[in-house]
Amino acid sequence: MYIYNVTINIENSVHDQWLEWMKSEHIPAMLDTGKFSKALMTKVQVEEEMGGVTYSIQYRTDSKETLQRYYEENADELRAQSRVFEGKFVAFRTELEIVCEQ
Repeated sequence: MYIYNVTINIENSVHDQWLEWMKSEHIPAMLDTGKFSKALMTKVQVEEEMGGVTYSIQYRTDSKETLQRYYEENADELRAQSRVFEGKFVAFRTELEIVCEQ
């Protein structure tokens, strides 16, 4: 199992609109690709020097190969949908391999 983790810092000025968009549109669209079995969105409990609010969204997938197919088939289109918030967020992505789950 793999986790595709996206960490995002969003400016306060668009926070509420962005959060609603994430919950009602973007995360469901990610799951609708069929490449992720579930998503977990968490709020990072640290105050950033740059301001804003930071979230981590973790998408579970069955394999590195499935994640690669997401990059090839869906990533550009889904990332483009965030253009309405362009310049208002910083994001970085991390791939995590689950070693042990208890």
